[in-house]
Amino acid sequence: MKHYLRVLNLAILGSTVFMGCLTHHAWATPTDEMVRELNAQVLRVQVKHNNGSDGLGSAVVIAKDQVVTNCHVVTDARDVKVVANGVAHEATSVKPDWHHDLCILTVADLEAPVAKMHATKSLKYETAVFTVGYPGETTVPVNTYGVVKAMFPMDGSMVIRASSPFKLGASGGGVFDETGSLVGIITLKSRGSEAQYFYMPVEWVQSLMDKPAQALGVESKKPFWAASEKERPYFMQVVQPYVSKNWKSLLAVSQAWVKSEPEVAESWFHLAAAEYETQAYEQAKDHFKKVLSLNAEHPQAIAYLNKITERTARADVALNQVAMLTQ
Repeated sequence: MKHYLRVLNLAILGSTVFMGCLTHHAWATPTDEMVRELNAQVLRVQVKHNNGSDGLGSAVVIAKDQVVTNCHVVTDARDVKVVANGVAHEATSVKPDWHHDLCILTVADLEAPVAKMHATKSLKYETAVFTVGYPGETTVPVNTYGVVKAMFPMDGSMVIRASSPFKLGASGGGVFDETGSLVGIITLKSRGSEAQYFYMPVEWVQSLMDKPAQALGVESKKPFWAASEKERPYFMQVVQPYVSKNWKSLLAVSQAWVKSEPEVAESWFHLAAAEYETQAYEQAKDHFKKVLSLNAEHPQAIAYLNKITERTARADVALNQVAMLTQ
């Protein structure tokens, strides 16, 4: 197996954590013309690591002779090539943002269209997204479709979680909005059959574009998602207890998250979900309302509140029936 694929399997899929009911926005399938345009903006990356092993990834063209990929794709690489129109072009330097796992490669004489970018912060829950990447060893781009499921504030932008799935090798590919604009970079997913998919925001890419370049393979550092479990962002820490329905564990993590980030809707949502599932319904109701005060279009919070309303209505009916029988 490719060295790069093996590393990701251990670092992301093999770790404890990585590495809706109400729809407000109709899904709009991209036209064939848009699909062709976006596919042309995403390229295959081929890597030769310092230890002699091979690696594969994806990249998006963001400027003339510049593509962005994940840093974990090119970590410890002594030879990196980007394939456009069947021709492999050598990357000559890299602008790394190791912490956010984003690296911009300089690739001379690259003939490929440049992606237009749109602010990640403009996205809303349940809006449609479209991904392009090169999973596995495929030589043609693969497209997936989904909707935005959550947004997590981090370092001046928003990490995206969406339902559009991807496989290993697609790392560094692009996620696009309904206008065909690049909003994020395919980066990591959680393990298991109920995987969650995460994308790094274009704002981090834009802030990296003017940074100085350096030689390939000079250094590498771990991204935030590869930190120890307790040092990872809370939005990563809640994934495993949430999908495994470990509500007590989720309650503890969410309480710490709310205390640390009280203005983040997802912190209150995970707390309220844990409270609901542990039958603390009144607390859950108050906290789901808090979610909606921060994000009025949070579909899961609305769905849970509907459940609480239905439960209360059933309880009222039962009490009325008991009262009538005892009269």
